[in-house]
Amino acid sequence: MARLASGEASVNDLAKPFNMSQPAISKHLKVLERAGLISKGLDRQRRPRRIEATPLKEANEWLEKYREFWEVRYEKLDDLLEEMRAEQANKAVTKKTRRRKNG
Repeated sequence: MARLASGEASVNDLAKPFNMSQPAISKHLKVLERAGLISKGLDRQRRPRRIEATPLKEANEWLEKYREFWEVRYEKLDDLLEEMRAEQANKAVTKKTRRRKNG
């Protein structure tokens, strides 16, 4: 997908950087085609693949909603953990103070 973001490419071009066979790359490309994320063009014998922006935009919008949801949750978790650390620190100080008074 990253390679296709810079422009269309043949199966051989897409396979070059990877230690995979051309049939294995083709199998991956078919999955992406079925998902509507890439399409296959016709250029004589060459069949260049290109990225399809609309499904990626829709997927990104869907993921963004969940990113926002989890971001809020993680902020609440951070607050809770900070609260718990402060309680632990206060307990430690209180314990030390008691030891000094009693000891």
